[in-house]
Amino acid sequence: MHHSTIDLHCHSRASDGELSPGDVVSRASSNGVEMLALTDHDTIQGQSEAFAVASDLPIKMVSGIELSCLWNGYTIHVLGLNFSLDSPVMWTAQERQGVVREARSIEIAERLVKKGLPDVLSLASDKAGEGVLGRPHFAEALVELGAVKNHAEAFKKYLGAGKVGDVKSGWPSLAEVIDWIVSAGGDAVIAHPRKYSMSLTKLRALIDEFGEHGGAGLEVVVSGQKQGEVGLLSDLCHKYKLKASVGSDFHSTKFPWADLGRVPSLPKTVTPVWVEW
Repeated sequence: MHHSTIDLHCHSRASDGELSPGDVVSRASSNGVEMLALTDHDTIQGQSEAFAVASDLPIKMVSGIELSCLWNGYTIHVLGLNFSLDSPVMWTAQERQGVVREARSIEIAERLVKKGLPDVLSLASDKAGEGVLGRPHFAEALVELGAVKNHAEAFKKYLGAGKVGDVKSGWPSLAEVIDWIVSAGGDAVIAHPRKYSMSLTKLRALIDEFGEHGGAGLEVVVSGQKQGEVGLLSDLCHKYKLKASVGSDFHSTKFPWADLGRVPSLPKTVTPVWVEW
């Protein structure tokens, strides 16, 4: 398999990743990645360290973020790529999302307690450290306390889509998030379009609306895809005149199948999102 030298979706300790932003960049570079965007959840805190480390390596750094938003009752993740880090819009967005996340974390903890589980808020916060607190940290806390066997069970029983810990309230709308990214001079891309457990009809409606609001592209290649999905998403790019992106969605060295740069390259039939950068 030909590995992609471009990786526009990965996470560091600034959100729910294992490595520091600098270590993510170093690992990407040693894996042969030539262009990288660090896309932590709802934060740009890791960007300056990532750019600083990249300046000594043969790797081109692109600014990035993964923003949560709501569309028709679904929580959708939108990648913001190649925006200006000086833009006050992104700093405001980060602040807004932080407030939502905090309220949401308290609600997740309370809902788990109602289910008869221990109160894991402070332990989950410890797990997040300086990073943005999210459901993976709640999962780690539940595993540590022996409430579940592993991360997968935590999501399957309590934290995954439609489960008690899946708190949707508070996130901004799809239109608002696209607007933040575009106002900051960036390109908005729908992250892992096949991960939202929605029908193809719904996905088409999402993509249609995304394009109408100024969205730029779809993540066509990402770790963990099933056979045929790249073709399907490539076709959707053509149909809705959107560009294509590629990313590993790297979080941890414990998941080697989602390591930095370890995804196939984009098919030649689509227009890459970075074509004009």
